[in-house]
Amino acid sequence: MQAYYPQPALERAMKVQEVILRAISGQIHWFEAAEILGISDRQMRRWKWRYEKHGYDGLYDRRRKLPSPKRPPLETVEKVLRLYREKYFDFNMSHFYDKLKKEHNIRLSYNWVRLALEGAGLIEKRQRHDPHRKRRARKPLIGMMLHMDGSPHDWFSNGTEYDIVTILDDANSELYDIALVDEEDSHTCMELIRNVVEKKGIFCSLYSDRASHFFLTKKAGEEVSKDNLTQVGRALQEIGSQHIPSYSPQARGRSERLNQTLQGRIPQELRLRGIKTKEEANKYLRTEYLKEHNRRFAIKPENTGSAFIPVPKTMDLDKIFCFKHERAVNNDNTISYNHRILQIGPSELRVSFAKCRVMVYEHLDGSITIGYGPHMIGYYPPKDLSTNSHYSQKEKVAKRKRTTTNINQKRTHHLLEKADILTI
Repeated sequence: MQAYYPQPALERAMKVQEVILRAISGQIHWFEAAEILGISDRQMRRWKWRYEKHGYDGLYDRRRKLPSPKRPPLETVEKVLRLYREKYFDFNMSHFYDKLKKEHNIRLSYNWVRLALEGAGLIEKRQRHDPHRKRRARKPLIGMMLHMDGSPHDWFSNGTEYDIVTILDDANSELYDIALVDEEDSHTCMELIRNVVEKKGIFCSLYSDRASHFFLTKKAGEEVSKDNLTQVGRALQEIGSQHIPSYSPQARGRSERLNQTLQGRIPQELRLRGIKTKEEANKYLRTEYLKEHNRRFAIKPENTGSAFIPVPKTMDLDKIFCFKHERAVNNDNTISYNHRILQIGPSELRVSFAKCRVMVYEHLDGSITIGYGPHMIGYYPPKDLSTNSHYSQKEKVAKRKRTTTNINQKRTHHLLEKADILTI
C-alpha cells in the first residue's frame, strides 16, 4: 500500500527532519533541537524514537498510512553522517559517495545521501541553475583531439599553490598523464606530450589555452601568431599535430570540468595518505590516481578504433621534444649558450667549425647536444653543464664592479686633465 500524505504534513515533516538530522550528526544537542522546533524534551524523545523505528516516515502523522518499508536503518544514517563529519569533511558529494561504496560498502542512492547531508547542514543545498548551452559533440575516435591544461590550486592545503598539468582525450575523457609542478611551463608540457606520443602514438590535434608557452600573441586579446611558433608549437608542428588555441574558458569546458574534479578530489586523497611533498604526490598521481580516475570517469568512445598513429622510425623524438636554438661558432670552435661556453671538439667532418651555423638542442633531461646538419658534433651531460657556466653570479658582480671602477677612473682622469688646463 502506497503512503499518501497531505502537503502541510510533508512540509512540516521536512522541517522536523532537517533539525533531527542535525541532531543525529552531532551538530546540535537534542534539547537544542527541541527548542528550535518549539516542543518539549519529552515530545522530542518521542519523535526521536519514531525516527529510529520508522525512519523519515515516522515524522509524518501516524494516523494516515503505514511507513515506507524502504526506509534505511538509523544506524546507517548515523554512520553516513559521522563518516562525513569526522573523516571526509572536505570531500565533494560525488567523491564521498564513491568512498561510501568502495571503502565502507554502504549501498544507498546518491540522491538519498545528498539529501541527508544537506538536511544535516554538512553540505550546502544544491542550487538550481539555468539551462546550460549545448555541449560540443565529442570526437568519435580516441587520438583525434587531446586537451591540455594547468590548474593552480593549494593541493597540500598549506597555503602554497602549485600547478597540476594534465593531458586528456576528448573522445573518452581518459586522463593520459598528470604532473604536479611549481608552475606550468614549456618543459612540463613537452614532457607530458612526449610521454603520450611514446605510449600511444602521434595524435591529430591538441587543444589548449593561449598561455605564452603555447602561443605567441602580438597583443592581448587578439588572435595568436601563426608564423612565430613557441617551442611547444614547433614540436607539435614537427610531429604533424595541429595546435588549436582556445579563446575562452567556456570553450575549454571539458578541461575546466576536469580541473574542478581534480581540485575536489586530489587534496583530500593527499591528506588521507599523509602526502606533503611534490615527489610523493607525483608518484601517487601516476601510479594510483590515474587508474582510479579513469575507472571512475572514462567513458566508451563513440566509435571503436584509434586515430593514433605509430611514431616513424626515422623520427627522433629527442630532437623534437627539446629546446632548439641556432648559434654561430666562434673562431676558437666554441659557442655561447645560456651564459655558458661550449667547446666543440675535433671532428672528421671539418678541420674547424668557425663561422658555421649549428643547432643547439637542450633536452628534457638537462643535457645539451650540438648538431651540424644531421651530425652530432657535441654532447654535454647535465653534471658537466652545472660546472661549465661562463658567467657565475659572483663573476657577473665582479665584472660589473670592474666596469664601474674603470668608468670612475676615466671620469676622474678627465676631470684632472681639465683642471690642469684651467690652471695653465
